[in-house]
Amino acid sequence: MTQERIGFVGVGLMGHGMAKNLLAAGYPLTVIAHNNRAPVDDLVALGATEADSLADLAAASTIVHICAPGSPQVEAIVDALMPSLAPGAVIVDCSTSQPDSTLALAARLRDAGFHMADAPLGGTPIQAEEGMLSAMVGADDEVFTRLKPVLETWAGTRVIHLGPTGTGHKLKLLNNFLSLGYGAMYAEALALAAKVGITTEQFDSVIRGSRMDCGFYQTFMGYALTGQRDSHKFTLTNAVKDLRYVEAMADSVNMPNPVGNAAKNSYAMALAMGGDGPEDYVPLLVDYVAERSGAKKA
Repeated sequence: MTQERIGFVGVGLMGHGMAKNLLAAGYPLTVIAHNNRAPVDDLVALGATEADSLADLAAASTIVHICAPGSPQVEAIVDALMPSLAPGAVIVDCSTSQPDSTLALAARLRDAGFHMADAPLGGTPIQAEEGMLSAMVGADDEVFTRLKPVLETWAGTRVIHLGPTGTGHKLKLLNNFLSLGYGAMYAEALALAAKVGITTEQFDSVIRGSRMDCGFYQTFMGYALTGQRDSHKFTLTNAVKDLRYVEAMADSVNMPNPVGNAAKNSYAMALAMGGDGPEDYVPLLVDYVAERSGAKKA
């Protein structure tokens, strides 16, 4: 069997670790620079090849991973890749994208003799570096069989085939609806706690280790407790984008989404108050909710 050649577009917070683990597993890897050269330089030093253009990356690859901010960027990347893809090549979208966009791209690629899979991620940049992310995969059975050993290099045993193309992005939006909903509730609970004389430390002493504790709570609270701005590296801007995608998915099946809308509005409020920088991560929501509520951070 001919070895797959991997292209990787988007070697940022998550993509760097994923690409590094693909290299460690022995896959030929081609990467491309965007804004930050540091991860590209590191991967080249480890044995990757740098492409000068998306066309060159496509020509060098049989499987192309994409980690991009959202559907508009993924669509533009696929447009640039398609003319140079080899017959039978697979595009793997690891972004959090709109399912309707994913299905439209899959149809275009299929008509041109290519394949589309969605494999959005679960986990953190640290888990990406360790090769211990999870992958929620939407793909045809034959394509999934082909992709599974590749995905396992960065997701370990957590490669979950959910169904046909688009299914992974649907579940990823549900996952982010839950996690970002937690964040909105934590921020509001901490503001209310401060208003009634309960400190953040007191709040955490009861919740941590209880049935209400979870991994998301622990990373979220890293900032509230100790001011670690990078304790959970997921931006407020991306939170609003994902919750808008959740809203669109609910609209597509004529379902009300009141809790999702409430969470979206909490993050949108933070953006309106100035929280739209590249390092304005989700845990900083506690400050914006506290300010809006007239509560000082305890």
